[in-house]
Amino acid sequence: MSLLEYCNTERQRKVIELYEQGFGYTKIAEELGLSTRYSARDTVRNVKGRAALSGYAPQNDMKHTVPHGFTVKGVSTYYSEDGRPVGQWVKSIADKEAQFNAMIERIELACDGITPWKPVKTPKQIEPELLSLLVITDFHLGSYCWGQETSEDYDTNIARDLFLQSIKDMIDSTPKSQVGMLCNLGDFLHWDGLDQLTPTGKHLLEGDSRYSRIVDIAMTVMDAAVRMMLEKYEQVVFVCAEGNHDIAGSIWLRKFIRKLYAKEPRLQVIDNDFPYYAYRHGEVMLCFHHGHKVKMNNLPKVFSSEPRFREDWGKSKVAYIHSGHYHSERVLEDAGAITEQHPTLASRDSYATRLGLMSQRGAKVITYDKTDGEVSRITIRPNN
Repeated sequence: MSLLEYCNTERQRKVIELYEQGFGYTKIAEELGLSTRYSARDTVRNVKGRAALSGYAPQNDMKHTVPHGFTVKGVSTYYSEDGRPVGQWVKSIADKEAQFNAMIERIELACDGITPWKPVKTPKQIEPELLSLLVITDFHLGSYCWGQETSEDYDTNIARDLFLQSIKDMIDSTPKSQVGMLCNLGDFLHWDGLDQLTPTGKHLLEGDSRYSRIVDIAMTVMDAAVRMMLEKYEQVVFVCAEGNHDIAGSIWLRKFIRKLYAKEPRLQVIDNDFPYYAYRHGEVMLCFHHGHKVKMNNLPKVFSSEPRFREDWGKSKVAYIHSGHYHSERVLEDAGAITEQHPTLASRDSYATRLGLMSQRGAKVITYDKTDGEVSRITIRPNN
């Protein structure tokens, strides 16, 4: 076996090839034009660490590798009196990171087969200083709520019609802004796979319909929403944030939209795996996080200190941070930012009902000026 089997990049392969030929770190750095010998040393250490997780570390008498998709949990090696290894017991567990990466690869391959839509005709009259933000959070498509228990019925068909009508009402209520931003702020899907459980906590959920149908409806309604926005706004920005209920679902949904509209120059999909998202409109910074990782009073610190957002934060006069997760409304102003927690259009489920939790259902559409910040807002309420 060779460490080459555990390299992920061409650069790693070149370093390991020279390392296995007996080259020292300094010589490897000279041969490959690396800045310092530490770069070569760190690369070898990283590859060795990855190999060890699979059971291959000959310097430690580990040569019994585990199958793909698993990682080593522990190794017990038995030695003879003269110090020779005579037996080994390797304990392994499923490698969740490898399984997650494999799933993403399958999603990417599936999306490659999608035939992109032709570009939508650009609207003629727009107001160039404005951006209209449509926020949908904690929609929980696939949730089942029995009205006699929760006070309001909610199922897949109700959710589908509610989403499409709400998007239409939100678009109709805005001016002809230059930019229309559709923000799915997380938990658009009620669960994240074949089992009706939360992805991390494994809490049992009450779901309606099969996951395949949930996927089909999610793709259909989000496609319809994007097309409606392209007919109204000159530019459209799509955010599909990770939620605690749909960690994987948020990924395939945004990648589906990105592939479907690959030929549409007026659509920008913010496609990053970092669960914090940002967009600058003139001197206005718009930031998004579902709210499951960081509490809303700490979000200004996260966005202002994060290296990938720091430049845009510095160029902004005011920042607006949007979060969800708690299904209720709340606003804080601190550290040069206004942080808002958004309500949900979805009905409360059995869990919330039994805990006595209650909040008014709705969705916000907010219009921002490039210089002045927020200039108008409307709340859409479901028609019961």
